[in-house]
Amino acid sequence: MTLKGKLIIDGKIVREGASYDNDSTHSFRDKLENCLVGLCADLEIPVPLWLKKNTRELAVFRKTFFSSEQFIEKVWFDKFEIILSGGE
Repeated sequence: MTLKGKLIIDGKIVREGASYDNDSTHSFRDKLENCLVGLCADLEIPVPLWLKKNTRELAVFRKTFFSSEQFIEKVWFDKFEIILSGGE
């Protein structure tokens, strides 16, 4: 699994990153969690709160976004978008 991420301010991408988990012994959920945590570390941002809307969007569109309100800590960007790619 590959999870790509973008940090967006005023509709413009200001930083991008990616995280991978190709361990066949991991479940989809474990891969997603590992990739999200790794992606946040790569982008040097806190891990956001995952809401039901994120699950729905990821299932339908293979991407979702987190607004600045979904972070416990104050963040310097408007939106964090993730895109799921790679073999699951």
